[in-house]
Amino acid sequence: MAANNKPVMGRMGAPVAKPKNIWGTVKRLMRYMKKSSLQIALTVAIAIGGTVMQVFSPKLLGSATTVIFDGLGSHTGIDFALLRTILLSVAALYAGAFVSSFLQQRIMTVVSQKTTYTLRNELKAKMNRVPVSYFDKRQNGDLMSVAVNDVDNVVTNLQQSLTALISSAVIVVGVVWMMLSISPLLTLLAAIMLPGSLLVMKLITPKTKKYSKEYYTSLGRLNSQIEETYQGFTVVKSFNGEEEALKKFDEVNTGMYETGWKARFIGGISMPGMLLVQNIIYVLIAAVGCVNVVSGAITIGNMQAFLQYSLQFSQPLMQFSQIWSSILSMIASAERVFEMLDAEEMSETKTEYAKHEDEIAKVVFEHVKFSYTDTPLMTDFSMEVEDGQMVAIVGHTGAGKTTLINLLERFYEIQDGSLRIDGEDIRNVERQTLRRRIGMVLQDTWLFSGTIYDNIKYGNESATDEQIYAAAKAAYADDFIQKLPDGYNTVLNEDAGNISQGQRQLITIARAFVSDPEILILDEATSNVDSRTELVIQQAMKRLLKGRTSFVVAHRLSTIYDADRILVMDKGDIVETGTHRELLAQNGTYADIYNSQFAGNAA
Repeated sequence: MAANNKPVMGRMGAPVAKPKNIWGTVKRLMRYMKKSSLQIALTVAIAIGGTVMQVFSPKLLGSATTVIFDGLGSHTGIDFALLRTILLSVAALYAGAFVSSFLQQRIMTVVSQKTTYTLRNELKAKMNRVPVSYFDKRQNGDLMSVAVNDVDNVVTNLQQSLTALISSAVIVVGVVWMMLSISPLLTLLAAIMLPGSLLVMKLITPKTKKYSKEYYTSLGRLNSQIEETYQGFTVVKSFNGEEEALKKFDEVNTGMYETGWKARFIGGISMPGMLLVQNIIYVLIAAVGCVNVVSGAITIGNMQAFLQYSLQFSQPLMQFSQIWSSILSMIASAERVFEMLDAEEMSETKTEYAKHEDEIAKVVFEHVKFSYTDTPLMTDFSMEVEDGQMVAIVGHTGAGKTTLINLLERFYEIQDGSLRIDGEDIRNVERQTLRRRIGMVLQDTWLFSGTIYDNIKYGNESATDEQIYAAAKAAYADDFIQKLPDGYNTVLNEDAGNISQGQRQLITIARAFVSDPEILILDEATSNVDSRTELVIQQAMKRLLKGRTSFVVAHRLSTIYDADRILVMDKGDIVETGTHRELLAQNGTYADIYNSQFAGNAA
């Protein structure tokens, strides 16, 4: 059985990690198999039955040899009737062993697939419960590697290793019992294989453990690098970065090569080492056994059977090193899966802030404190937004514009103060309930592989056909959709590259129309399109904003001249507030930003 334990170098050349808690991980993995206890018990029973058949076969074959040998030396000749009965019995045992092996594999395939089915479902559900900060700190490729490669490694090795372990354990017990019934002395000689094999494993196993876990971690790093290069392919080409991209890839690939051949070599010598021990013991058994046959202590048939048993006895020992390598690889992957499952989840803690029944404002930030790290970003942020107001948020990069939106959506939790909608602190509202009241149209459009109809309906799964079509018309998307060959049933590819950027943005606006939110968040949705498409999108957004409380993160000030209120942020706080005309008259930060854009446009 080939072990799947290919290693690679750790991040930035760091030492390669090994499984942290082998037996704890095994016990936890076994808990996932509780629902399959009956199938596992049946597999054990079948394995025992099949192994017993394998164990009795050499004894019967030895009897056949004895019948032939005794028949050749007697006047009556060979008893062919008895020989035929023995051979038919052996054939039946071999057939039974084959059926047993087939059933074991069949049942264990189902058990392992059920286990990983459960793991994948839990991983998917877990991803919906972890905070946004969890994804900020991890590479997409690594997360995908855990969900796909590590889980697949668990199922592959679980299926192979568990069946092999059961069969090997039964074979060892059965073979030892049969060997003792033939010759205790030869059995003692055969037992020398055990410490010899253990010595080989002791020398090799630590190295194998060393290289197991980090392989899939590094595979995730490699996936991330490939994904980043693929997504930024145009940028790489534009800036002639092909050579640098290849250089980075070559560094990772070289590390994988260097450590990979070492691990394969170390793992590969376990089988030849144990084979050497087996052959030495085999020769010793044969020599001593021949003396016993000549002296008449053992029949030639039993001697033949014992030699076969010695091979059967050594086979599980030889396999065990390979099985153990596979188990270590499985445990390493399982640990990575469990680390993700054990990640800290978003809390639904209630606060001591009572609902402000008489509060008029729609959204209130009251003395809010927040920081991503130890350095505070918002120290005492307060703001009120009236129902139906359009509030624009401007400021230089890092001013806190996106942070304000993240807090409003509860992507991050405030650390002090209160953030209320309709008088109720948002921490006292379930996230799903809160986000049903808020719609978002971002600068970077996100559409999934599927029909345009399904992408629009994503905003409200209970929307009717009429609502979908009405939303598309309100977003000025219906016209171009109807001109497509398959209309609303047009299937978008992975990055929605079969429609233009402006068309993608109109679909996201239609999705927001369908969700019919109370509060709307817009992150400059027209910055990546041409002037004509920008006008269409702005008209669609005006329709969408009508009658709703809205927050518009503005990069181009020309899009927010009509805002009811403009907030100028800097270092996590509001430094100026007012209408477009009022802020220009103040001749402050807003005026500086406006003049810089105007001067840039004039130039």
